[in-house]
Amino acid sequence: MKMQFRHLIAALAFILPTTAVMAAGEGPELEKAPINVRDVESLQRGAQIFTNYCLSCHSAQAMRFNRLQDINLSEEQIKSNLMFTTDKIGDTMHAAMPVKDAKEWFGAAPPDLSVIARSRGADYLYAYLRGFYRDDTRPTGWNNLVFDKVGMPHALWQWQGDQVLQTVKGKDGKDEHKLALVKAGSMTKLENGKADTREFDQRMADLTNYLVWMSEPVQTKREQIGYVVLMFLALVMLPLAYLLKKEYWKDVH
Repeated sequence: MKMQFRHLIAALAFILPTTAVMAAGEGPELEKAPINVRDVESLQRGAQIFTNYCLSCHSAQAMRFNRLQDINLSEEQIKSNLMFTTDKIGDTMHAAMPVKDAKEWFGAAPPDLSVIARSRGADYLYAYLRGFYRDDTRPTGWNNLVFDKVGMPHALWQWQGDQVLQTVKGKDGKDEHKLALVKAGSMTKLENGKADTREFDQRMADLTNYLVWMSEPVQTKREQIGYVVLMFLALVMLPLAYLLKKEYWKDVH
């Protein structure tokens, strides 16, 4: 009986957090993020955006600057263009903002982004980065469609411009929220009431792509090793196993 009770407690410990995560994940339907971790140019652009903008407040303590050489950046390129918080290329990526100041300004230190793509998912990050809109009720003046009452201000608003939240009737008659661009930024256009956000969306795809890669930099090599192992099993071990089987069973009638 005690053993069964322990098993029940263990099952509840697993189920309850999972249920909480599912409930927290309710929200607008997320667009598929255009991710390709083999696109080195996209990763390089994403790394530039991340180190120039995200590292001002966020850290990535599980990532070292010299790891960027894996996406075909030279040590000199990394030092000259991407390192602003340290002069040692082997250091981890820590935020420029002191933790004490972050807590005072935002109420809490911004989270580390080392594995944010694994915890949130690429689709969520892609929607979040494009989902900021003006909200005068918030302390920062910004809110987010996929993260209601977000504490983070819109760091890239000059690129995107200003969006506002609109409520429209969906096909099923229910109210739906959508964002509308009302003031163009340096990477968006607004002509005759029609918004062109392709350039900004591409940059956010690059940043999301980099965050996905950063969460597991060895994933491409891991997949390559996996293919080699499968080929070895299929081309070498399987024929040997077949010949061994024939040898063992040759005298069996």
